[in-house]
Amino acid sequence: MTITEKENLLFGEWCKNREGFVSDGLVDEASYLNSDLKVMFVLKEVNDPGGGNWDLREFVREQGGRPQTWDNITRWVKGIRNLPSELKWNELSEITETMRRDILRSICAINLKKSPGGHTTDNQSLWKVSSNDKDFVRKQFSLYKADIVIGCGSVTTDLLYSLVDFGTDPIWMMTTRGIWYHEYLPRKFVVSYAHPAARVADCLLYYGLIDALREIMR
Repeated sequence: MTITEKENLLFGEWCKNREGFVSDGLVDEASYLNSDLKVMFVLKEVNDPGGGNWDLREFVREQGGRPQTWDNITRWVKGIRNLPSELKWNELSEITETMRRDILRSICAINLKKSPGGHTTDNQSLWKVSSNDKDFVRKQFSLYKADIVIGCGSVTTDLLYSLVDFGTDPIWMMTTRGIWYHEYLPRKFVVSYAHPAARVADCLLYYGLIDALREIMR
């Protein structure tokens, strides 16, 4: 059984008790499995006042997602794929829909809360719903064996660690420039980082992450 088939089997059970369920995970399984570094992004929930009931994998694969979030993730993935080389900002500043579709095919992206939210996350709802779905979240996370897991926001990372059983208490380490990370399996890392739509200059978000990963992965 492929990972995508396992995702869909899991979601078939998960969605029965979760109104507005939005599927997520591997954008393109072959691209993910053929990557030198398998990269996962963990987010809170999709922003959809319309009520959900769609597939994030398909949305990213066919439209590249919403630029507000996915432009920066595209930059991050491009930088990760070029490590340890340094990319100049003029190679990253302009992101098109075509670039998003092409570059994001190789990633995994999951939301801890599968029902949609609005522009601003209701943290009480986020924690309640995702905690009720803990067993499902654990099963989904275990499918991917990602080399790099990027927690998009400190709240997201904290929530991930309340839901997923990593076997032992995590030993968090900090890069020389202050980014926290955990080696959850040998040579596989969770990095606690900012949300890609954080109100920080795109270039600072990019180089902050790539600088940290260059140190972590060496």
